[in-house]
Amino acid sequence: MPIPKLATLIGGLLLSKGGRRVAGRHAGKLALATLAFQLWQQRQAARHPTATDRPVHPRRRWSGRSV
Repeated sequence: MPIPKLATLIGGLLLSKGGRRVAGRHAGKLALATLAFQLWQQRQAARHPTATDRPVHPRRRWSGRSV
């Protein structure tokens, strides 16, 4: 499972001393922004289903008759 870009960004923020200070000060805002982003991604995925999500209908075989 690939790591989301947002998680990588927040992880990088937590590596520096200044980043930890900012993250600690704005932890609630970061949590809300992360949840809002995940909800937006889910809604986008539901709006535009991929080819694997669509139900597969078997194609009717051509019998060779034109009528």
